[in-house]
Amino acid sequence: MELSRIEQLLEKYLDAATTLQEEVTLKNYFLSGNVAPHLQEYEAMFSYFTISKAETSAKPIQLKSQKKNWKWVSVAASVVLLFSVYMGSKYIQEQKAKAQFAKVKDALKMLSTNLNKGNEAVATLYVYEDTVNKIFKPSK
Repeated sequence: MELSRIEQLLEKYLDAATTLQEEVTLKNYFLSGNVAPHLQEYEAMFSYFTISKAETSAKPIQLKSQKKNWKWVSVAASVVLLFSVYMGSKYIQEQKAKAQFAKVKDALKMLSTNLNKGNEAVATLYVYEDTVNKIFKPSK
């Protein structure tokens, strides 16, 4: 193969402009053992690519399942739901207690008003009693 053609392909390779077929041509040239002295530095690079492509890992890769994440999401959703039900029932109880308090307050206000009317009537009776006592002066 012509040395000038290899140099052109190498230049294209370094610019990342080669096709797969041209890269195979370069790889075959550098693995053949008949490499020009000024291109010896690239021989190690292409031999490394070949060796690293053949390497495999002995350790199997464990993929994490996504089901665990869904379990935590469902647990979190359940907790949020229970919390909202608890807070909602607490709010409803507070509203009922406020309504009952308002009813009791109105009833006590009405009772107070009526008792005050009764006190006014009793006060009027005391005025009459004092007047009657002045007129009739009870004997002791």
